[in-house]
This record gives sequence, C-alpha cells and structure tokens, in this order.
Amino acid sequence: MSSTIPINQFDPTAPTPQNTPLTHAPIAQGLSRPTVPDITEANEEEDDDDDEPSPDEIRQAMLGLVQGRLGELVGRSSGYVESLPVEIKLNIEALKGVHAKQTELQNQYKRECLALEKKYAELHKPLYERRKEIVSGASKPTPEEIKAGEETSLKDDEEFSAPSKEGKEPSPDGVPEFWLTALRNHPILNEIITDRDAAALKHLVDVRIEYLPTSDTTPGFKLLFQFNANEFFENTLLEKTYLYQEEVGYAGDFVYDRAIGTEIKWKEDKDLTKEFEIKKQRNKNTNRTRLVRKARPAESFFNFFSPPIPPNEDTLKTTDIEIEDLEEIDEKLELDYQIGEDIKEKVIPHAVDWFTGKALQFEDFDDDDDDDFEDIDDEDDDEDAFEDEDSDSEEELPARRRGPPKSRAAASSNVNPDECKQQ
Repeated sequence: MSSTIPINQFDPTAPTPQNTPLTHAPIAQGLSRPTVPDITEANEEEDDDDDEPSPDEIRQAMLGLVQGRLGELVGRSSGYVESLPVEIKLNIEALKGVHAKQTELQNQYKRECLALEKKYAELHKPLYERRKEIVSGASKPTPEEIKAGEETSLKDDEEFSAPSKEGKEPSPDGVPEFWLTALRNHPILNEIITDRDAAALKHLVDVRIEYLPTSDTTPGFKLLFQFNANEFFENTLLEKTYLYQEEVGYAGDFVYDRAIGTEIKWKEDKDLTKEFEIKKQRNKNTNRTRLVRKARPAESFFNFFSPPIPPNEDTLKTTDIEIEDLEEIDEKLELDYQIGEDIKEKVIPHAVDWFTGKALQFEDFDDDDDDDFEDIDDEDDDEDAFEDEDSDSEEELPARRRGPPKSRAAASSNVNPDECKQQ
C-alpha cells in the first residue's frame, strides 16, 4: 500500500470471511484523511472577481470542510470521559465487564455455527463424491439422476426440452474440462487463469473443502484441488489452508488470520508461475558474449498456492514499512481471502451452475472496474561484468488472458450470507 508509518495508527485485522470487500483496506485504514487547503488572501481577492458559487459548489465545499475536521478528530479523545468523576468511571468499567461477557457469548455462538457447517459438510461428502465420479467418467449417471436434472432444468426454464435419449447412453468420458470451465466462468478466477494455466487445469478432477479438526485451537478450513497425473507438476493434490483468528472480530464474525499453500513440485521447465528469458550478455572487459537463462515472476492461477504473508506486530514495530508497501500487501490479502471465500461458498457447492453459466445470473457486473492485477516490471540485475544486449523470450510474454463470459465482473460481489450457512 514516501513516508514511514507510525505503527499505532494501524489495525492489522484481516477481513471477515463472510464478507471481504475489496475496497476496504484494514491494514492501512485511517492513513489518509481529507484535508482542506488554506484560503490565502490572494485567493480571496481572486474569488471576488469570479461569479457567485453554485449551490452544488457550496455543498461540496462544506462537505470537504466537514470531512477535513472529522479527519483531524479521528482517534482523538474529546476529554469528556476523562473528566468524569471516579464514581461514574467505575460504572463505565462495569459496562465494559458486561460487554466482555457478551463477547464470550458471541464467540460461543460463532463456534457452534462453525460446528454446524462442519456437520452439513460431512452430509455433503457423499454427494460431492458422486459428482466427482460422474465428472471423471468413473461411474455412469443413473436414469433417476438424469430425470431429476431434467426436472430442475424445466423448473428453471419453462421452454427447456430434454434431448431425445432413444438409443443413447451417457458418455463414459464424463464431462471433460468440467472444473476448468467452472473456474473460468467465475469472474474473479477468470482474471487470474492464463491460457498456460488452462493446459494444467484441464487435469483438475475435483475441488472440495475440509474443515480443520475441532481439536485444533485455531479454526479454519482447507481447499483441496485433486489432479490427474500431468506433465506440469508431481503433486496430485494441492491444498490451500485458511486459518481464522481464535476469537471473533469486533463485528461478531470470524476473522481471517492467514493462509498456507502447498509447495508445488514443478517438473523441469514447467513452472507456470515463472517466465524464462534467454539473455545475451557482453563482458565489458573482454567483449566476449554469453547466453544467460533468467526467470521472472509470471501471472498465474497457481500463485494462489503461494499466498501473501500479513505483517505481524513485531515486523511493524521494528521495520519502517512504506505506506505503498502496506497498501499493496493489504490489497493482495483481501483478494486472496475473497477468492478463497468464493471457492468455498460459491464454486464448490454450485459447481455445475458455474459450468453451465447459470450462476452468473446471480452475480453483479460492473464494466468500469479495473483489473484485479497490474503488471509489475522487474528490473534484471547484471551478472559479473556482463551487460545485457538483447533477449529472446522462451514463452509468449505475457500469457494472454481471456475476457470473462459476459462482461467483466465487479472485483467483489459483496454478498452478505446468512448466519450459520449450511454447506
């Protein structure tokens, strides 16, 4: 997210899992305050010659003045509480004690909600396993399952007409590229899946969720991505773990603490998170040339498994972190939490609707939103006494990204899910 940051201005609380608006910056919250420029005598003289301000200009000026004054008061005490008699202050402390018990009850309530989510997640497991069997072609769908699906289609669309099944059997190939298509139909995920990623995601056969054991002091969940054997990496299972803070946040919801991703074991020259270049270098002293192979970070869906690390209190106290750096970390954390929450709450439970595109009917779109990612140019350092002359990229740089299915979606859907959502 240049000046250094006073640490006591920040609240490094992560966004809540239920709603992670991308416009909110909890790490850097409170940094910028609206200010009103001083009106000099010269400005006053110039204003006398101008026409009278319009009512809208007056309103805007008053709004700026109010915002500026409020900004100056943020975090400052009016002195009222401090001026109260000791007897009244004792009553205030008692109110804080009552509120502490309310907080304990809210913690208990949210943990019971999480236990209910776990219960229904277990009930969903056989259905998710059945979905996996049909998608992969490991098992053919039954006539009853096909009939139930056709009834659902007719309910959604009165003009739906089931295809003639005479002499036809379900394909033994399942549904090719099911998960790749479902993920690409999701507006945010579509923005981070490159064409190079698509070649690897064609091997994705299942995405599911597991909650951390109740015995763990830190609550949270895992997203599991199961792959067939492929030419890109050795792993057949990639995991992303999201941990909540032990206590609920001020708003009464669980708050994300951090995320942990699987280390991907890339095969030689197949790392999709890097782009390789062959650079020709010339020695300044001998005039000899050599070829040097360099790697640089690349946009990729698989960066999802290397999540950003939120700064801890010790880092903030001992390091002069620039405002811009904190803002950048904050944005990356928010996006990471949003993606994890969307996969957990939207994609996994409604995978077939994302595959068909039906789920897009329930998403908000805004064509004016900017891309979630910006290209970052990395400067390559010279090695030894050699200097770069030119370079030939081994890959098309950057990898082309497709546009979303309809219009580009808003960065965040800002959905407020019901309490105690069932999986």
